Amino acid sequence: MSTSLRIEDRGSHLLATLDRPEKRNAIDQELVDALHALCARLEVERRTLVLAGSGGDFAAGADIAQLRERRAPDALAGINTRCFQRIRALPMPVIAVLEGYALGGGAELAYAADIRIGTPSLTIGNPETGLGIIAAAGATWRLPQIVGDALAAEMLLTGRLLDAAEALAAGLVSAVLEPEAALARATEIAERIAKLDPAATQATKRTLLAPASAHPAIELQEQAVLFESDEKQRRMTAFLERRSRSTGAATEGKARR
Repeated sequence: MSTSLRIEDRGSHLLATLDRPEKRNAIDQELVDALHALCARLEVERRTLVLAGSGGDFAAGADIAQLRERRAPDALAGINTRCFQRIRALPMPVIAVLEGYALGGGAELAYAADIRIGTPSLTIGNPETGLGIIAAAGATWRLPQIVGDALAAEMLLTGRLLDAAEALAAGLVSAVLEPEAALARATEIAERIAKLDPAATQATKRTLLAPASAHPAIELQEQAVLFESDEKQRRMTAFLERRSRSTGAATEGKARR
């Protein structure tokens, strides 16, 4: 079991906390291996994941000491890239709570989440070119999708970092809250998701991740499957019955008046 990733079962979701505070949660090989193990679990259990960091930071980047020793074969192996791709492809939503530094590989891990919640101390971006490398674990294609081509180009080409207010204005995070409130919001979102139909949630995530060329065919295919599901019948029947009872009660109340 890894000591760099704490995993807590919160019922509606798993909370995974990057736990290398002495290194500002820099992403090393041990942490990558632990994230792969977590993905293997969630690919079977199919539950929502909340990602957070310990010690006041999300992740200040990849572990530079390890990164310095990597060579061309390591780059081609996509050590962080494959890990973050796997997180992005998890069946159920991934929510990231971003406190303090989310830089380099830490930012790219955040970009792999479906929902990001910031805190006032957030500083996020990709300073890789200052270290003689590029942001090669997802930033060059995910960041433009999130914040648009113009801002993504400026961030990646100049190393510009965004603070919490800028990240919120750019749509990189959906809210900025104090740390405890941010984690509470992530929990609230996970609990809301847990009340929904898992099959419909997973189908929605698949359609969101599909390339533009797959639409609208993918929606129609996913909907066709859901239209035949027992859960769709159960949930719609329950909805209609609730509405009928509510309408009946309102009519009876008017009659009494």
